[in-house]
Amino acid sequence: MQKIVFLDRATLAPQIRLRRPAFPHDYVEHARTTPAELVDRLAGATIAILNKVRLDAAAIAQLPTLRLVAVAATGTDCVDKAACAARGIAVCNIRGYARDTVPEHVFALLLALRRQLVPYRDDVLAGEWQRAGQFCFFNHPIHDLAGTRLGIVGAGDLGQRVAAIARAFGMEPVFAARKGAQPVDDRYTAWDEVLATSDVISLHCPLTEATRGLIGLPEFRAMARRPLMINTARGGIVDEHALVQALDEGLIAGAGFDVTDGEPPAPDSPLMRIAARPNVILTPHIAWASDEAQQALADQLVDVIEKFVGGEPRNLVVRG
Repeated sequence: MQKIVFLDRATLAPQIRLRRPAFPHDYVEHARTTPAELVDRLAGATIAILNKVRLDAAAIAQLPTLRLVAVAATGTDCVDKAACAARGIAVCNIRGYARDTVPEHVFALLLALRRQLVPYRDDVLAGEWQRAGQFCFFNHPIHDLAGTRLGIVGAGDLGQRVAAIARAFGMEPVFAARKGAQPVDDRYTAWDEVLATSDVISLHCPLTEATRGLIGLPEFRAMARRPLMINTARGGIVDEHALVQALDEGLIAGAGFDVTDGEPPAPDSPLMRIAARPNVILTPHIAWASDEAQQALADQLVDVIEKFVGGEPRNLVVRG
């Protein structure tokens, strides 16, 4: 009999249906789980489902029955994978579910910023249209996407999908080579060139030790075309204090962020302090969260668990 514990079910919307696996099991779910509750809640569990709950080596050492950690997301930085591997615990994730929703959110942010939708909406609500005395007014410069260069950091499925949409808008997408390295082939453009020549930079790489702080003040100073910075990946990839300084100094034209370094952010965090600026849009990590994408995630999650129990594991990050 498998015991399945979902530690943070509230990270999926309540309207999303999570079917029960087609094998004998006990199932327990919790809306949220604090670090102090983690070990007790996973006592006797063979399968843990989590999204953003952190599962570290100290907790893993106290869970002798655990056989699978199913992360209800693509990123697995919340799990100590080395500790899982050492104890023979498999780790799997969910893939491909956000192929439409995240790129669409990227362009929602990008279009809103390039076309000044938020400032114009605020002006309309404040009565500026009536005061203008004509059919339109020009308080905020508007810029097209066509003819601009989009620098993409991360050439995986999401990055490729963003590139495809960019081409439909008449943009020129380029994929950045690794920082400090030469491009491996003509599919990539040198890191420094991407920073210097892009009108928009969009991040689609995972958060790892190598990518933490990938964009800091030196990188912002190298952005010669004052691009928009779009981040729907992970907050820690960008130095948030450097981001604020880049905006203050006019090194970039604006920022559309769906992620922060620590979520939810503290009220006095760098991004919260600038969230009301007209050239900043901050959304609460919901680029992935269309109903369609969440349901696809939930269905794949159960499929992955069923395959593991049936001896045909898939989406393994750690083999166990």
